[in-house]
Amino acid sequence: MSPARAAGLSTSFTELVGIEYPIVQTGMGWVSGPSLTSATSNAGGLGILASATMTYGELEAAIAKTKSLTSKPFGVNMRADATDAPERIDLLIREGVKVASFALAPKPELIAKLKDHGIVVIPSIGAAKHAVKVASWGADAVIVQGGEGGGHTGPVATTLLLPSVLDALAAKNIDMPVVAAGGFFDGRGLAAALAYGAQGVAMGTRFLLTSDSAVPDSVKHEYLQRGLNDTVVSVKVDGMPHRVLRTPLVEALESGSPVKALFAAARNANEFKQMTGMRWTTMLRDGRTMKKSGERTWQQVIMAGNTPMLLKAGLVEGDTRAGVLASGQVVGMIEDLPSCDELIQSIMHQAHERLKTLGSLG
Repeated sequence: MSPARAAGLSTSFTELVGIEYPIVQTGMGWVSGPSLTSATSNAGGLGILASATMTYGELEAAIAKTKSLTSKPFGVNMRADATDAPERIDLLIREGVKVASFALAPKPELIAKLKDHGIVVIPSIGAAKHAVKVASWGADAVIVQGGEGGGHTGPVATTLLLPSVLDALAAKNIDMPVVAAGGFFDGRGLAAALAYGAQGVAMGTRFLLTSDSAVPDSVKHEYLQRGLNDTVVSVKVDGMPHRVLRTPLVEALESGSPVKALFAAARNANEFKQMTGMRWTTMLRDGRTMKKSGERTWQQVIMAGNTPMLLKAGLVEGDTRAGVLASGQVVGMIEDLPSCDELIQSIMHQAHERLKTLGSLG
């Protein structure tokens, strides 16, 4: 007989977004489609669609598909600096999407528009000062990702970044839910995050490695074979720190010529442009915006188009030799491929046990 369903766990974050459990599935490009997103939401967490690798039409279809698969709240992750961001925001409003998440925080006017229509705004941040800034702009919550996390990441571990953010918000008397990301995969991690003062956890790699993920099984098994030391933070993929699995391609990029890497990145950027229907003028405009803000050099701007195609080769086409596989360090702790419901139930049962034990101490 299967164990009883885990009791809910109410935090200010679950109340904000209307979910049963304080667990978020992050918006991973090429991974977080309608199937994974709806499965997470149906399991009581918050699923998030990844839209940065979608055209507007593909996003429209993905939202419709997700709504057909779940009646629970879900979110859409967006690029705030995309040229068509205002149109995408209008789409979220029309479709009644519950949450808009962002890797780079949108400007205050876009946040205000989303909130005016009842959409919860959750940027991801990597520094305490950024949490304070987006709170002043009107963000409803933040996801704080430490250096253990996969994809674009920072240098500070979650165990230090998380309390620094919580302390910075408290110093300004800002009462805003903080969701911890980077290194989480089980109920012990959730209990630890709650003990720090977070209101939930977000996970990417752990949800990628579920039976509901559309990533090819051959690629999932490539992840399952890896240990704790089998990821590397590379700047050779797109010029920004990017935690990925060590693969032959990544090793070649790390040891190869910067000039050859730049030319290869330009070719991939052109392919990404053609695939998404973007114009060079649009990409250059976005590039000038990033350059002007001081976030990236021109070399990094050119290389930014490299990532989507390399991730697509690995995560969609299953070519682990020619593609890049974003991954958190947590990959070395994962040994199975449960469904999203099985995963969340396991996490919640363990979290309740740990919290009960902690409550009995002292």
